[in-house]
Amino acid sequence: MMMKQLRHSSPKTIPSNGHGPSPQEPHSWWPKLPRKWLIYLALALATGVGLVWAFRPAPIAVDVAQVQPGELQVAIHAEGKTRVRDRFVIAAETNGRLARVALSEGDAVAAGTVVAQLDPLPLNASVQEALGRLAEWQAQRAGVATQRPKAEAIAQAQSRTQAAQAQRQQAEAAVTEARAALTQAQRDRQRAQQLEATGAIARQDRERAELNETTRAQALETATLAVRSRAADVDVARAALAEIQQEQSDPDYLLQVYDARIASTEAELSKLRDEAARTDIRSPVAGIVLTVHQKSAQFVTAGTPLMEIGNATQMELVIDVLSTDAIRIKPGNRIWIKPGIESEAAPIAATVRTVEPSAFTKVSALGVEEQRVNIIGDFVEAEQPFGDGYRVDASIVVWSGTEILQTPISSLFRCEQSAWCVFVVEQGKAYQRPIQIGQRSDRHAEIISGLAAGETVILHPTEQIGHGRRVAARL
Repeated sequence: MMMKQLRHSSPKTIPSNGHGPSPQEPHSWWPKLPRKWLIYLALALATGVGLVWAFRPAPIAVDVAQVQPGELQVAIHAEGKTRVRDRFVIAAETNGRLARVALSEGDAVAAGTVVAQLDPLPLNASVQEALGRLAEWQAQRAGVATQRPKAEAIAQAQSRTQAAQAQRQQAEAAVTEARAALTQAQRDRQRAQQLEATGAIARQDRERAELNETTRAQALETATLAVRSRAADVDVARAALAEIQQEQSDPDYLLQVYDARIASTEAELSKLRDEAARTDIRSPVAGIVLTVHQKSAQFVTAGTPLMEIGNATQMELVIDVLSTDAIRIKPGNRIWIKPGIESEAAPIAATVRTVEPSAFTKVSALGVEEQRVNIIGDFVEAEQPFGDGYRVDASIVVWSGTEILQTPISSLFRCEQSAWCVFVVEQGKAYQRPIQIGQRSDRHAEIISGLAAGETVILHPTEQIGHGRRVAARL
């Protein structure tokens, strides 16, 4: 009713400021309200706006980062240790009593320096004993050699045999001559008997012929006996020669026995002399003492490790990695070593020298058996702060590139099962965007497609962040 009355009320003349009556104001559609109603209306509007502002969703505070190109390195992180490249284990070269070792770990030694010593007295006594046995065998051999018949005796026996043979031949010739004479005497006797029967000769001539035959027969018998005697002399001479020759070969087996004993003793003597010369144990190279295994005086056997020596300036790295990671590592890859956990010094550079061809089984801290491979590396700089057997944290670079568009790993999350996505911040709102990534390090990933340089991504996205949700960068 009030608004209706106001709508039909006629316009009134508002007094002027004292200079005369003001012209009549035109009609307005907005009603003229009392001041307190205007105040109430303003308060109501302010309260509504405040309620809308208070109950609308607040932007989520997030950590953000910009996508920028830069250097990217993909590395395999593993624990390793340092070791001296050429390590020499010095061991006792013979049995003996070791004198107390005067050297300690860290002492420098030169090549050829005596680093340990064994008592040489027992070995020297063994050498003298072997020398005595050798002299005994040599003397006994010489005694056996003197029992052998001399060459002169053999020559004499041979001469006697030859003389006996000559005498037998002469006797055989005499037998032939005596037989011929007997035959002639028998003819003479027969002729004499015939002539006597005819009365041509006297009886006395016949008897002389018969006597001559008898004499020749006896001479033949004597010559035959002489042949037998000379043959016996030949047999005796030959037997004597054979006996002397047998005596010449009889000591041969004894000489061989003594020769074998002498050779054995000489070999033993050579070994003992060599061992006696090794009682002074010397360092093969110049370096420092890394470890002393046997410090106190004690009896040691050949091969007992006494100490280890090496050149501390020639160090190498031994890093064991999983066999699945080892196939990505190649000789020449860069290795970065942290000098210390809290150290601010620059990483120390090294390079991969070789990847060992054989893996080994190692039980992890969780009790899981793993197949691991040793990676051998060389330091780039000769001077480095590590000693032998130091533990190091190593990063082996298997891929690197410059001006690589990259995003922090913490901005990635899985979407659509196998794809990668990020939340991009545009005008204060988060928008989910699928991307394609390439190489990944432990902090950044290479962007193949889906992002451009300068765009802002959300780090560590949570389930509260959705597509189109308002976000605010955390200061």
